Amino acid sequence: MIGKTLSHYRIVEKIGAGGMGEVYRATDTKLNRDVALKILPEQFAKDHDHMARFKREAQVLASLNHPNIAAIHGLEQEGDTQAIAMELVEGPTLADRIKEGALPLDEALNIAKQIAEALEAAHEKGIIHRDLKPANVKVTPEGTVKVLDFGLAKVLESEALTADLESSPTISELATRTGAFLGTAAYMSPEQVRSAKVDKRADIWAFGMVLFEMLAGQRPFYHRSLQDTLAAVLGSEPDWDALPADTPLGIRRLLRRCLEKDPKQRLHDIGDFRLEIEDYLTDPSAYEVEFISGEQPARWKRAVTWSIALLISTTAGVAIWRLTVSSPPSQQPLTRFVLNLPLDHQLMVEDTHPIALSPDGTHLVYAAYRSGHLQLYLRALDQFEVKPIAGTEGATHPFFSPDGQWVGFLANRKLWKIPVAGETPRMLCDIRWTLWGASWGPDDTIIYTPTSGSGLWRVTASGGEPEVLTTPDREQGERGHRWPQILPDGRNVLFTRISTVEGANIAILSLKTGEWRAILPGGTQPRYLPTGHLIYAQLNKLMAVPFDLERLEPNDSPVSVLDGVYSRIDSQSTAYFTVSDTGSLV
Repeated sequence: MIGKTLSHYRIVEKIGAGGMGEVYRATDTKLNRDVALKILPEQFAKDHDHMARFKREAQVLASLNHPNIAAIHGLEQEGDTQAIAMELVEGPTLADRIKEGALPLDEALNIAKQIAEALEAAHEKGIIHRDLKPANVKVTPEGTVKVLDFGLAKVLESEALTADLESSPTISELATRTGAFLGTAAYMSPEQVRSAKVDKRADIWAFGMVLFEMLAGQRPFYHRSLQDTLAAVLGSEPDWDALPADTPLGIRRLLRRCLEKDPKQRLHDIGDFRLEIEDYLTDPSAYEVEFISGEQPARWKRAVTWSIALLISTTAGVAIWRLTVSSPPSQQPLTRFVLNLPLDHQLMVEDTHPIALSPDGTHLVYAAYRSGHLQLYLRALDQFEVKPIAGTEGATHPFFSPDGQWVGFLANRKLWKIPVAGETPRMLCDIRWTLWGASWGPDDTIIYTPTSGSGLWRVTASGGEPEVLTTPDREQGERGHRWPQILPDGRNVLFTRISTVEGANIAILSLKTGEWRAILPGGTQPRYLPTGHLIYAQLNKLMAVPFDLERLEPNDSPVSVLDGVYSRIDSQSTAYFTVSDTGSLV
């Protein structure tokens, strides 16, 4: 082919080959530019019906006008030779870069962010890549990422095409067997391996595979034989310990969401991962990082193993009382005690808020793993026994009803409620991903935040169709409205407003008018107490400030209540505490 001309493209040199055809550098003699010319396999080009479908699909792919996607210039034919002219991207592939070893965290996340932007743009147009892998990603000398071969795995699908998967020299060069295998085996999602229906979640799986490999310098599922590789994709877990110790918790969490074998449990939108990466790259110092020491268990699951005690005290009540009374607090002695978890319980702290104290302060519910199984547990604070709540398998993010008789929780991307004593749980509504706060109001409605970038939603406690209460203003830099608390009047809601400009600040929403306003800068997770104060988190401290319930605003300066509260001041602005109406603090 070297030296030949196809249409107005003069072929200069061969630059690659794979299951989708040979690739040449060619000169566009009309526009005087170099392009990549992909010569389609002969058996494909002779299938006239499939070529007709291919041309229709290629027109859709050509609409992908994005700086991180290699553009399609056109389809060309010369006799029986069919070719597709594409943007020529100089520079090594990501696969070449990974061969040199794992990438530094910032470099890997910068590349991953651009890949996510490319996928997001394509998914918005209903286009799936289906064959995302490091060999299909190039990084230009200027640092721009270009994703190659978008959608070609689908448009090249044909019953006439077959390939002997076993004869492929390496898995990374695995050819496509149409109708059975699409994509490279080491990066294929479980549903692709099973030849099941594929949607954008297959790309999200592959994205997780690529990012894992960039960070760890090795593939999550790789074996010398094809059968072992596919078996690992279907039945094994990645070696999470292979990730660098400084990998941020938020990135680890979303990587695990990407590599969920069940598509229903997988991350649904690549844009959520992009936002997480942007949060980290904007301010790495604000991220909570989990360093894994040699003394920790080898298995990295969904819980961080803590040698932990829960501190139960009336610190909040005593500290608040001292804000308003000048005499010594001799009549309100400080009570502090430690409640040890059973040795085989691992508190679930990674994905969500794990603890809830009943409004009267008598019961604690927490989410924990025991023997690998996640469940809610109930502890009456006047008893030693810890009881599992039947019907809460897989549950996270507990919260109480105002009367303390019910517990709400998240499980299987749904919002549920269950009596404290436990019985069959009742499903209230679907949740897009996870919870960033939920509050059960006196009117028997629940206000919650379903994703990191969403506003506040409301659903009745009897279940039904949720309604949107607020929508973050992206043009103003808002990243989300989280951690709601319905005030005692049932008419107003405290919440945390996350902004790229201002960080976290506390705001209040009127349920009557739908209007909201910021009332306190620099805080997150506000909780109103009947003493007339707000408790909220600021870094690893709890703060308190007098709050006028009539004017709905603070009326004095805040003071520190307690230091050393475990916090994740990242994109979630999460601090791990809960308070009761009686002033008890966990």
